[in-house]
Amino acid sequence: MPNRPLSPHLSIYRPQISSVLSILHRLTGLALFAGTALVVAWLCSAAYAPAFYATLHDGMDSFIGRLCLLGWTLAFYCHFCNGIRHLFWDIGMGFTLPQMARSGWAVIVLTIVFTALTWGFVSALAG
Repeated sequence: MPNRPLSPHLSIYRPQISSVLSILHRLTGLALFAGTALVVAWLCSAAYAPAFYATLHDGMDSFIGRLCLLGWTLAFYCHFCNGIRHLFWDIGMGFTLPQMARSGWAVIVLTIVFTALTWGFVSALAG
């Protein structure tokens, strides 16, 4: 392999809202895949394996389980809001630097707000 220059990597650039959300979009996609597989296993066990369902339910009702569900909810809303941001980019809107910064921060704020509303609603139903 010839000795040629490499493109600058993540260690060279200062993190920007767009680059951070791009990385988060990929990571939340992976988290959603893993979390959805767990939820599907939980639902299937409810129908076919009551003992396994009880075990999974107890695990999800524990502190660690609820923390994982909170993370899954955050991942869902982050991926969802960032996906909508990408849809606007697909039609050619929001490419100026100020618009990209505003939409990026909107993704973060909406992720937190939607997650809080969801958990508040679920807590109100449970309590």
